[in-house]
Amino acid sequence: MGRQSPTRARLRPARLFAILISLNMFMASCVSVTRSLPLRSSSIRFSLAPKSHRPKSFPCPLWSSSFSLCLHRLPKSTTSAAAFFCSAPLSPMAADDGLDSNPLLQDFVFPPFDAVEAKHVRPGIRELLRRLESDLVELERTVEPTWPKLVEPLERIVDRLQVVWGIVNHLKAVKDSSELRSAVEEVQPEKVKFHLRLGQSKPIYEAFKAIQNSSSWETLADARKRIVELQIKEAVLNGVALKDEQREKFNEVEQELEKLSQKFSENVLDATKKFEKLITDKKEIEGLPATALALAAQTAASKGHENASAENGPWMITLDVPSFQPVMLHAKNRSLREEVYRAFVTRASSGDLDNTPIIGQILKLRLEKAKLLGYSNYAEVSMAMKMATIDRAEELLEKLRSASWNHAIQDMEDIKTLARGKDAAEADELNHWDINFWSERLRESKYDINEEELRPYFSLPKVMDGLFNLANKLFDISIEPADGLAPVWNNDVRFYCVKDSSNNPIAYFYLDPYSRPSEKRGGAWMDEVVARSHVLAHDGAPVRLPVAHMVCNQTPPVGDKPSLMTFREVETVFHEFGHALQHMLTKQDEGLVAGIRGIEWDAVELPSQFMENWCYQRDTLMSIAKHYETGETLPEEVYLKLLAAKTFRAGSLSLRQIRFASIDLELHTKYNPDGPESVYDIDKRVAQRTQVIPSLPEDRFLCSFNHIFAGGYAAGYYSYKWAEVLSADAFSAFEDAGLDSDMAIRETGHRFRQTILALGGGKSPLEVFVEFRGREPSPEPLLRHNGLLPITASA
Repeated sequence: MGRQSPTRARLRPARLFAILISLNMFMASCVSVTRSLPLRSSSIRFSLAPKSHRPKSFPCPLWSSSFSLCLHRLPKSTTSAAAFFCSAPLSPMAADDGLDSNPLLQDFVFPPFDAVEAKHVRPGIRELLRRLESDLVELERTVEPTWPKLVEPLERIVDRLQVVWGIVNHLKAVKDSSELRSAVEEVQPEKVKFHLRLGQSKPIYEAFKAIQNSSSWETLADARKRIVELQIKEAVLNGVALKDEQREKFNEVEQELEKLSQKFSENVLDATKKFEKLITDKKEIEGLPATALALAAQTAASKGHENASAENGPWMITLDVPSFQPVMLHAKNRSLREEVYRAFVTRASSGDLDNTPIIGQILKLRLEKAKLLGYSNYAEVSMAMKMATIDRAEELLEKLRSASWNHAIQDMEDIKTLARGKDAAEADELNHWDINFWSERLRESKYDINEEELRPYFSLPKVMDGLFNLANKLFDISIEPADGLAPVWNNDVRFYCVKDSSNNPIAYFYLDPYSRPSEKRGGAWMDEVVARSHVLAHDGAPVRLPVAHMVCNQTPPVGDKPSLMTFREVETVFHEFGHALQHMLTKQDEGLVAGIRGIEWDAVELPSQFMENWCYQRDTLMSIAKHYETGETLPEEVYLKLLAAKTFRAGSLSLRQIRFASIDLELHTKYNPDGPESVYDIDKRVAQRTQVIPSLPEDRFLCSFNHIFAGGYAAGYYSYKWAEVLSADAFSAFEDAGLDSDMAIRETGHRFRQTILALGGGKSPLEVFVEFRGREPSPEPLLRHNGLLPITASA
């Protein structure tokens, strides 16, 4: 979900996923996951089930947003337009200083993304907080331990702040500007102050405890029990039980952490934008495919080189992934690969953009926060809202590392052998900037697949058509373009309506597919705009419908060609759509646990990683792989080669994710920010067990590790692997039923929709998984899908 989130070799947020922690619903960005289950196989046996005393997780929004000045555009038929309103109207106020026309303070149907400007942020957010403070005071005065007197008014306050702050955060991520940054930086402390004030409200906390201790507790619906438990736990983690002096210190820490995370992310974006390499000699970029040359010329033209062309240049290389990746995969010029690689892994590590001191401050403050809450390290705080424990997360990572190590060693030997066979000068001393280049040559020779030659078969329109057809087959929904119904933040953004089998709208979503390095942060993510809720429905409508947005950074159209995607970009779109499906197809009407809200962070990647599997299913792939000019379907022999190449370098790619997850846990469990070791010393030590060649001495990838320093994955990056176990096992249910049977796929898809996608955070992820699968999860399908069985000896 939301999420900023790296999957395999790519970094996202979303992914989302974003995607969840709770009352942090104000904070911007997450996706919650909790995972508890024993994973078993003949050679692995360990339990992910949480101990009975471990607290359940917490709802945590994603960056949200929602409102619109286009009510008149809504169709009068189907569901009432009022069902789409973002939230209940705010308390009335006198018009002054233009507040009456501030789009952040209006009621709306869809967010007025085209109307909100930096100038609206300061007055809009301050007035919003003033009104919400008034609403909170009234709630505390009248609160009773009942749903109408506690949860419903609380949800209105929480939702309004999440929605309005969310639109500001979203625009900052996709339409960054110095003016918007300045405005957000100025009002952010005030937003955090209110968030803490709400999270530390003792009247609300005591009312939730009274519900839990009441005689009617056992008769409460599962979803409502989850809400009560999550709110109590979140209040404790927000410092509600701290004494005055401790609480004051806790609040100072939270304010500073928010500020530092924001600065970290801005430095990464600015450092990425800062690197530009203009090339005028075509020999220097020999090997780059036509799509990369066209993009490089287009970039040069946008920087003032008006006559730039793909054929004659000049060409501009940047660190944005659509530019960076082709250089690493295809540039024959080794010195160019080295220069670009070194620039990439040292981003934001020097000068005014140096994130090193920020990392130190963040880790120190997180440890201080943990101590204030009575925990020994920050990972314990993080795990309090997840399925895993520290021990079980580390155990899973070690099992997967052990299974991956020898395969990764063999991967390296294979590319060395190929390089020697080609008489490459670097064959006996391959470095990091050589690995992807020679791996791509090996993949081409081994499977006769050239990823660039596949691009014409994966145009964005065809990929989306195939994805929507798959969603229809699996989940009995239809997805229709709804462009013009809602304002958008960029002309490339598409808007869609999701309908059920009776042709009734059940959700909406935005798609922002293309890279815009000058204003849009990298990666791919999904976030909620508004969540399904019966409390926030209007004018007699049964519920407010969910709205999502999916953001990617794939290769944009060049000239008159559509966006021609790499297979990795196809997987990314499927991944983020999986997050969106869980948000949109929820049947949970309790807004605080609807969709992705309330789902423990280490389970929230289940639907996203599940959807990636369909990229390799024959009918699905053939439905999207159509040549953009001729309409020709991808040849069968090419499909078989693509399928055979699925596990290519699986051991190496697995170790890459394990390195990220391991350094994350190490920094948040054992690392002493005041000790003699630097964070880079820790990274080198972790790399010795997770990389087959040493890191560069100057490697500073931590300085751009947004996931754990500016996203929701601190002490939680392991969640990608944890949820991958769940997703692979979920897909194996379709394999067991028969992937060649449409009826079996539809029946299993219906069961997946009614459980994994429909129940939201209203039940624990383990209960939901068992309801779908009929048993607890096993890691065997993941290892099998990745070609890592049997488990081999580790280093």
